[in-house]
Amino acid sequence: MKDNIFIIATHNPKKLAELSRILAPLGIRAVTDRELGITLPEVEETGETFLENARLKARSACQFSGYPAIADDSGLMVDALDGAPGVRSARYSGEGATDEKNNQKLLQALQQVPEGQRGAQFVCAICCVFPNGDELTAEGICRGRIGFEPKGSGGFGYDPLFLYNGVSFDQLSPEQKDAVSHRGKALKALQQALITYYQESEGTKHADQ
Repeated sequence: MKDNIFIIATHNPKKLAELSRILAPLGIRAVTDRELGITLPEVEETGETFLENARLKARSACQFSGYPAIADDSGLMVDALDGAPGVRSARYSGEGATDEKNNQKLLQALQQVPEGQRGAQFVCAICCVFPNGDELTAEGICRGRIGFEPKGSGGFGYDPLFLYNGVSFDQLSPEQKDAVSHRGKALKALQQALITYYQESEGTKHADQ
């Protein structure tokens, strides 16, 4: 497969690293707008689902840059809160939201909720848009529950509160987390979708010759 450049609509180095690992075996080089010497416009995340927001960002990045673009949107859905914070996960605590403030608000909201009713899931949706208009999507879900206090030292997002088999995401190694996380599952699904896409594209080319 020939080498391709895909622009990744994120400035999160962890997301870029994860995507790079998944795309590299396919001959795809993941880059940011800064590496291309451009600045992607900010996209207002007005979607009602993670996939809608991922699609908005990917389409904007592809149209602006002219390169195939990949964007993701992810968040936490808590059963006892009817799926909140959901698509507002990053902004859960309002203006000036931080990971710490979001976690504090979540603990307060679940203060009276017993352990058996603290089920939750992390969701990640990914959209890949090509300049010809083709789109690929993938989604990953990881079920767990919300703890009663933060565990771990990294403090990334809701990871200190999200328990998977009794251990917080923040206490897992990057390799352990990639194997079970919502983003890890979504990236693996995207990888398979890209493999199929390129195989079908090559088949169409040969059929036309």
